[in-house]
Amino acid sequence: MKPHLSVRKHSARDAARTDWIHERRREARAVVADVVHHSDHLIRLACTVLVQHGETDEEREDARILLVVVDARHPGRGNHRPDPEVGS
Repeated sequence: MKPHLSVRKHSARDAARTDWIHERRREARAVVADVVHHSDHLIRLACTVLVQHGETDEEREDARILLVVVDARHPGRGNHRPDPEVGS
């Protein structure tokens, strides 16, 4: 009987992980859709999520390209726009 219980735990954990990934992907898409109002750090984070977990090849490639563009704007990555939520 224990193997059955173990399978159930893995199934619940897998379902929770899948839900968590879907939620992060939804948040990442929202950031990318409104890129003008978010810090470079948050944009990089959103792009990284979409590069790794995007649903289509096109979505993953678009996120990778946006990541390159954001990094090219500030090659040192130390001169990024300040995050308005954190302050300067």
